[in-house]
Amino acid sequence: MEARAQLKYARISPRKVRIVCDLIRGKDTKTARAILMQTPKAASELLIKLLNSAVANAENNHNMDPDKLYVAETYADAGPILKRFMPRAQGRAYRINKRTSHITVVVKEKE
Repeated sequence: MEARAQLKYARISPRKVRIVCDLIRGKDTKTARAILMQTPKAASELLIKLLNSAVANAENNHNMDPDKLYVAETYADAGPILKRFMPRAQGRAYRINKRTSHITVVVKEKE
């Protein structure tokens, strides 16, 4: 049995989120939470909320024991890109891509 939590359209690049996702993948939820609390990245705050939500979903919706949970999967996929333009020299305009992410955290119970 698994429980998941998703955050869609997060205004952070998936490349930045994947760095933090790699830190907690495969860890038990208490260790993962401790790692995220000490990680000075913007994505760590989003992942703390997602991890807490996934644990709450497991406990309330699937009657799992929160002490036996571990992070089975965590990944960040690319969302839609907001395209903006920045004025440059000699009347040119460069495109600025403001990337978004769809972040997913899946927790499972240890057997």
